[in-house]
Formats: sequence, C-alpha cells, structure tokens
Amino acid sequence: MTGDEYQRRTAITRVSVSSSQSELLERTISEWLEACNIASRMAWGTCDCASAVQRLAYDRIREETELGSQHAVLATHHVARAIKSGIERRKDGKHATRPEFTSESMTFDARTMTVFEEEEEVSLATCDSHSRVRARLELPDDDGYQYQYLEDDEWELTESTLHYRDGDWFLHLGFRTPKRTDPPIENGTVLGVDLGVAEIAVTSTAQFFSAGELSHARREFERVRYGLQAQGTRNAYRTLERVSARESEYIKHALHDVANGIVDEARGHGCDGIVFEELDGIRDRLPEADWHSEWAFDTLYEYVKYKARAAGLFVDTTSPRNTSRRCPECGFVHENNRTSRDQFECQECGCRGHADYIAAKNVADTYLSRGQQTSRERGVGQYALKSGTMTPNGTYTPYPNGSEDESTDKSNP
Repeated sequence: MTGDEYQRRTAITRVSVSSSQSELLERTISEWLEACNIASRMAWGTCDCASAVQRLAYDRIREETELGSQHAVLATHHVARAIKSGIERRKDGKHATRPEFTSESMTFDARTMTVFEEEEEVSLATCDSHSRVRARLELPDDDGYQYQYLEDDEWELTESTLHYRDGDWFLHLGFRTPKRTDPPIENGTVLGVDLGVAEIAVTSTAQFFSAGELSHARREFERVRYGLQAQGTRNAYRTLERVSARESEYIKHALHDVANGIVDEARGHGCDGIVFEELDGIRDRLPEADWHSEWAFDTLYEYVKYKARAAGLFVDTTSPRNTSRRCPECGFVHENNRTSRDQFECQECGCRGHADYIAAKNVADTYLSRGQQTSRERGVGQYALKSGTMTPNGTYTPYPNGSEDESTDKSNP
C-alpha cells in the first residue's frame, strides 16, 4: 500500500531511563544529528528522493559517525523528507534554506525499536555496537488513549520519534492501519461540541461539562508550585516534580470523565458522529480559560476519539469561523450577538441562549451545511438537539414521544 492508503496516529508517552542509559541515548542523538547534517549538506540542491539521498550519503555517515547501518538509513530518509518539504515551500513562494538539524530527537523503526506491550517497556538501539537501551514506558494507569493503538492488532507500529526535553525522554509512537471505507449512513446525525471557558465542553444537546472544579484545582496547584519555586531548595524541587505529576494525572482523570460524558451523550441521542471545531489556534481564541492548555484540548480530543471509535462513532472537526457570532435561527452574523462571555442574543431576530450552547449548534450546522467531503461520505445530514434534530436548512424534527419544551431547538416559522 502507498502512504495515502493508510491512516496514521501518534501516541505519546514518557520513557523512564537510568542516568547511564540517558547518557547513551544523548550520545546517540548527537550522532544522529551529525548524520542528518552530513546528508543535508551533500543532498541539498542535488536530490530529494529517499533512495537517492541514501546512496549519496550512507557511506559518509558510516565513516564519520558511530551510527549503525539502519540508523544511517533512517537519517538519510529523514533528510530527504526535510528537503522535499523545503522544495514545496519554495513552490508556494515561501523562503526555504538547506535543512539544519539541531532538535534533540531521532527516528526509530521496527529494526531499531521493539515495544513490549505487556511489560510496558521499549528497547531502543543505540550507537554502541549491538547495544540497546531497555526502558519503561510511563503509560497512564487508567484507560489512556495510547492503549487503543498498543492493544489493537489493527494498528501496526511504524516509524516513531524519541525526544529529549528538559531532562525528560518522550517517545512519539507512530501507528498506521489501512484506510477502510465504511458503509454509508442514511440520514445520519452528528453531535456538535463547543469547547469553552467556564465550561470545558457544551454539546448541541445542551449538555454542559463545567470547568469550575478543574479551574479551581489548577489554581491551587499553581499556588503550591509558586511556594515551592520560591523556596528554591533541592527538596522543594523534588516536591515540585511530584506536585506537577499529580496535577497532570488529576487533569487527565477529569478529561476522561468529560470524554466519557460526550460519547454517552452522542450514543444516548442516536448520533453517528461527534464534531468539534478545529483545535488549531484554540488557545488564542480562549485566553481566559483557566482550566485549559493546548495540551488539555488535544488530550480531550484524543480521549473522545478513541472512546468514540470503541462505540462505533466517528469524530471530525470543522472550521470555528463565526460559530460564536452566528445566530442558529436566522443565520445573522455579528460580533454584537455575543453580548457577554456566556450570553448570546441575536441583534436581528432576538434569539437568546447560552453562548457556548449556541456555538455547539453552529459547530454541527457548519460541518453539515458546508458539505464537507467527510459528511457527504458518511451520509450525515442532521444534528442532535435536546428535544429533536435539525438540518442545515432549518427542518426541525422532534424525537418520538420527546419533549418540545426548548424553544431554541426549533427554527422560526
């Protein structure tokens, strides 16, 4: 299969190594960066095909570095991709120079890395002859999203990247599986989800997941960290690391609960999929959200994806443009429609509601009304509300024997 016939995912986990193992890995990365820069100097302006870069630079890399044969091959392929990216940038009229490799990271594949799922360990080949580092994968104790790929035979482990950052090691495990064409859904339904400030998430069915407790907890953790940083002692630093780890676990547990709630809401309303706004730039759009970081948004999205997949639901994203300013009743778009952080009132038709709930409906409506390829392929044409479903053209259908008491669910006559 070609690369386009696979869908790919990345699962990130911390790696626990001893000081001697860390020194060996650091030296291996140093040799890897030297190899990449050798290949870059030789191939820039000459070739960008992986096999061509390998033929050109492989022998030089083996002569001038301590890398083994497979790491040398991976380095040349890594350089070929970087050169290709630079060429594409130039075609788009952007500035591009010869790639320089300085980031403390390197690539591993099936020949240079072995993952032992049951033991939750990984073995990594290093620059020492026939030497490997076997280390523990610090996977979450609960049902972290990483297990979706590690324990599912449909996902094949592929090229992965080891990163060294601020004294810690992180492994970005790469997985792939052949793309499948699911049978089309007739008159399918999606659930819209908006991520907010006071609310972690709000659905188009008016389910609110409050950020109050999480925001309070993060402020408390921040207060404790500030006090420890002010002490500046070695013991305080060790305690600070433990506090940060507890905070991370607390946040992940809270986000797991929210993800479960979103998936349950979709299943409870007979939905076929869940739609979020695109996450790129979301931290800039929500600067006042105490509970969040870009990591938190991404983590919540990943949790929902793997929990939804287990429930037979798809997850997709759509453009966030005007989802907080557009009236779902009449379509009027204006910044004054958002009268406050939490309140929405259309300046044209007077439609009122909680701003995040309005945005959740607009997320779903935008996904459907723009005729995205994914929505057409899946046959979804309506989105779920608290008391019924709505189509982009304003056709409201109440649930059988359901409530019709929420006027904001219905389109204007």
